Amino acid sequence: MVYHDLTVVGGGPAGLTAAIYANRAAVDAVTVESGSWGGQISQSDLVDNYPGIENVSGFDLGIRMHDHAEHLGAAFAQDTVHGLAYDPETQLFLVEGASDTYQSRAVVLATGGTPRPAGFEGEEEFRGRGVSYCATCDGMFYRDKVTYVVGGGNTACEEADFLSRICSKVVMVVRKDHLRAQASLVERVELNPKVEVRYRCAIAKLEGDGLPESITLRDTETGELERVEHGAGTFGVFVFIGTVPASGLVEGLAELNGNGEVVTGADMSTSTPGLFVAGDVRQTPLRQVVTAAADGAVAANSAALFLGNLVI
Repeated sequence: MVYHDLTVVGGGPAGLTAAIYANRAAVDAVTVESGSWGGQISQSDLVDNYPGIENVSGFDLGIRMHDHAEHLGAAFAQDTVHGLAYDPETQLFLVEGASDTYQSRAVVLATGGTPRPAGFEGEEEFRGRGVSYCATCDGMFYRDKVTYVVGGGNTACEEADFLSRICSKVVMVVRKDHLRAQASLVERVELNPKVEVRYRCAIAKLEGDGLPESITLRDTETGELERVEHGAGTFGVFVFIGTVPASGLVEGLAELNGNGEVVTGADMSTSTPGLFVAGDVRQTPLRQVVTAAADGAVAANSAALFLGNLVI
């Protein structure tokens, strides 16, 4: 068992910023992450809206944040957390990992979320074999091929633009009659000759033997179906419609809303003393790197105050 005053669970922008601020407040803290530093942002080809850093890949931004915290003396552990418990008698948390158990007086949960599935027929069957949730990871498999992008928000537009550099054609499948992205991203997509936007449209199903061979699109207003034959291995589907918050660790320890997001106070506190939550896993009106980082700073500051450390 490893003891630290504070355990930060998650190494994305929220968790890494919490590590920076905890160290600046002289808090004995460890940050635990199972995957790449930067979390989901490490899969983004380009981040161009983080203040002061122009046109950086998500992977590089995550590494910079990690290196910044490490330079300040922050401690890290590569481990997969699968349990979180709180003992009200000892007022200690037990963060259960695959390699170690981390005991602490306070916890900052910054576990983010996982890609939200679109729910069309064949999505699970072809996951990883024609259906993907990461253009940077899997885009190269579709060089000079057709790809469909599901979603109309910022991420969908960014990833459609990225895929257009690789693929012969990108078809954006948007349920509504408009894109919900920032104006600059909408303009970029609409002016891209390799991107076709299909409004009031959804994927009904994928069909094929081993790999998708055809896609059926549905008009969201009329219900009319359109089947498009492509052939096995000639096209792919990328889904970008948000995330499912990874809040399972705090069930029973914090309030969750109807979407499974953790409800926090302005100071990132929860109903359990010493438990703070930051980033995409909590209820928030905007999910961006800059807001996750801000959450991490507030959560670490609140944890430091809870632990009685001088905040500097």
